[in-house]
Amino acid sequence: MRPVRRPFALVPFAAAFPLACAAVLAAAGPSAARAEDAAPSRAAAAADPAVALPPGKDPLDHLRERLADRLGGEAKPRPNRAAPATVKVTNKAEPEPAAAPRPSRPLAVAAARAGVAGESPVEQAAALAARHREGGVPAAGAAAAHGGELHWAYQGDGGPQAWGRLKPEFETCASGRRQSPIDIRDGFRLQLEPVAFDYRPSAVRVIDNGHTVQVNVASGNVIEVGGRRYELQQFHFHRPSEERVDGRQYDMNVHLVHKDAEGRLAVVAVLLARGAAQPLIQTVWNNLPLEKGEEQRVRDPLDLTALLPVDRRYFTYMGSLTTPPCTEGVLWMVMKTPVEVSDEQIGIFSRLYPMNARPVQAASGRMIKESP
Repeated sequence: MRPVRRPFALVPFAAAFPLACAAVLAAAGPSAARAEDAAPSRAAAAADPAVALPPGKDPLDHLRERLADRLGGEAKPRPNRAAPATVKVTNKAEPEPAAAPRPSRPLAVAAARAGVAGESPVEQAAALAARHREGGVPAAGAAAAHGGELHWAYQGDGGPQAWGRLKPEFETCASGRRQSPIDIRDGFRLQLEPVAFDYRPSAVRVIDNGHTVQVNVASGNVIEVGGRRYELQQFHFHRPSEERVDGRQYDMNVHLVHKDAEGRLAVVAVLLARGAAQPLIQTVWNNLPLEKGEEQRVRDPLDLTALLPVDRRYFTYMGSLTTPPCTEGVLWMVMKTPVEVSDEQIGIFSRLYPMNARPVQAASGRMIKESP
């Protein structure tokens, strides 16, 4: 027997589509069930589109709104009601988080390389500075933390081994072949012309410049050597002595810096050894300024010949400044006889600068002369 073929039942779209959407809502899971529990009228409306339909409301637009409400989307009404009946539900766009402020550079690079945290440039700088104090940030990072410039020092990342890399104008500190100080050995004993000192009582100002105690001197104090006249500009102190003689390093030294009319420099170095108190140095200590960078005027003029030994025989050679920029072409005269300073005077300076001496540099075959 042939089966009787029944004609397909044609269900009107307007009636079938809401029923299919109701099935979608039923499959939405527990969240949809909870929504139905909270609003049973909505569930009834989903099963029967004629339920709770607001007057004048398009059924499909009403269905879009309820689908969007159930599925967490946003219903977009049809712009043209004559268009084919479609239901489109789009996911709500999640708001994008506000972009974090871009860290400043080179601070951001230094912070990233050092692995330090901090959202703002201020926090990054603080973290870099703290890590630098602990010895964990290289020179480049520390420079960024301090405004992009690393100041030269006698120890740490800004110490003598790094001077030549800190600034282009300091390059001679690393590449120079006639650098100071040196260990003075095997000098040629010759009948050297005495250094003619013409020092007189002068007004002075004391300054702690952050690297040493320096005394700026009024004009009128000169030396004459090799047919040239050099005027004293300032003198300052190092601990321990930068110059060595046959390997011996003294407790301190003082450098008296002179300049001639053409800008050439001549430095007289006086070695300071432990012994009796030195009156002129005590006067300088008594007038130390309370703040670094400030000048303190000494009330009475100082006779600077008191800094010199009675025996003024000396070593001489051509070298450089012992601090950046390490300029070469400096005439050095190192007094052979030290001047005494007391333990207390050494101790006062040591509390300010326990060590501010550049290591000795290679003599590189330079001529060294000495008085017999």
